[in-house]
Amino acid sequence: MRLVPLLLATTLSLPALADEAAVRKSLESKLGRPLTSLTRTPYLGLYEAYADGQIFYTDDKVSVIIAGALIDGKSMKNVTEERLQKLSAIKFSELPLALAVKQVRGDGKRVFATFEDPNCGYCKKLAKDLTKLDNVTIYTFLYPILSPDSLDKSNRIWCAADRARAWNDWMVDGKAPGGKGDCDTTAVKKTIELGRKLAINGTPTIFFADGERIPGAVPLARIEEKLAQAPSR
Repeated sequence: MRLVPLLLATTLSLPALADEAAVRKSLESKLGRPLTSLTRTPYLGLYEAYADGQIFYTDDKVSVIIAGALIDGKSMKNVTEERLQKLSAIKFSELPLALAVKQVRGDGKRVFATFEDPNCGYCKKLAKDLTKLDNVTIYTFLYPILSPDSLDKSNRIWCAADRARAWNDWMVDGKAPGGKGDCDTTAVKKTIELGRKLAINGTPTIFFADGERIPGAVPLARIEEKLAQAPSR
């Protein structure tokens, strides 16, 4: 007798599983890419689909595909932003930090990493803001995605005798990196590949020690807040 409820529950769950599989198949076909995850939301029966660093919403018939922020009407929280932070998080320990320009200030206990293009205006603003931080270790991955000149500058910075100084000379003081950039720049190439793998589509992008990713221009106060929350390394 105890088997009947179990069998009934299993039977009732099959259509839901079948529907989800159909939604995934249809959405992947329409988007032309595989989904990393597909989850039903508590909002209007919509599914949340995550692929290539983006969140999409659709119904069970895939009659619409919504790309934009979903706001909770009661709390007014940006549900999409919160979910994206969780879905795009990484394991910080798995970052190949040897590919980054390393800066240590003070005791260096607070740690985070950035992906930046040397010709990115927001990155230059960030670099100037970061000069105010102390007791921190910053790993800057050179991610030249804006222009061929970005790649040239990245290579020159990587080939400098003091990479951190060359980076700050350019980003903070506007002093162009010298040299020819003709050393082994495999690290820059690998960083470009890594950035694509992590679906980093813009600079700057910051990763904190807890794995959370924050893209775009970030106020220094927000960085300080995250550093206070994240575990030290």
